Amino acid sequence: MSSLLENQVAIITGSGRGIGREVALLFAEHGGRVVVSDKDEAAASEVVNAIYELGGQATAYCGDVTARDFGENIVKKCIGEFGRLDILVNNAGYTSDALVHKMTDEQFQAMLDIHLITPFRLIRAAAPYMRDAGKKELEQGIVHHRKIVNVSSGAGVNGNVGQANYASAKAGVIGLTKTIGKEWAPYNINTNAVAYGVIDTRLTRPKENGETVDGVAVGIPSKVRDMFIQKIPQKRVGSAREAAEAIFYLASPLSNYVNCQVLEVNGGL
Repeated sequence: MSSLLENQVAIITGSGRGIGREVALLFAEHGGRVVVSDKDEAAASEVVNAIYELGGQATAYCGDVTARDFGENIVKKCIGEFGRLDILVNNAGYTSDALVHKMTDEQFQAMLDIHLITPFRLIRAAAPYMRDAGKKELEQGIVHHRKIVNVSSGAGVNGNVGQANYASAKAGVIGLTKTIGKEWAPYNINTNAVAYGVIDTRLTRPKENGETVDGVAVGIPSKVRDMFIQKIPQKRVGSAREAAEAIFYLASPLSNYVNCQVLEVNGGL
């Protein structure tokens, strides 16, 4: 295990599977301590156990990230367990696709709730342990970088047919990222976003597989998925591990002078 994240404590939402799981394991491999968050308690527990097998430290906090008190409660859990918060990764999410003329108010609001309002609430709840802590350290002559990484999407950068709700929320994440980055940069907090293209997760596997999130069908129709892959210069989808490595870079000391940026991870799409 390397020590790039030694003694660093991270909250990672949606880390029971997929990209979030790989981020949690990668952080642990580099010495980080992790709060694993997922609605699925069994999945979260499995990741915690995997981290302990690596010789790392982790705890699970399960619940609905869209609940009004989720941010305050998970931060309280983190501070109670580890006494500090250095890295916040807003990763949880899913899609609910439809063409604009067929999209319901509920579908649109659901994407705003999980992809934009949830990160805002969590960042606000983290302020005493990130912004305020950084301010106190500066007064003592201590320079310690903390990191916020928000997960956006290529849809948020460029739009995407059938995803007006998702694209709008993910575009909002970019605005949130750049604003927090400017407000909190004086306190040595770097805030950046990753915008993924096609990464191999439940959200991008063939829709015909029948995978669901909270009863909502997820995935991409096979024909559409194949069309996307043909447009990718590297001619393949990215792995969850490759996606996690981008978050790791933005969460590590390697990015201490990177702020308010959107890192597109898409194989050149």
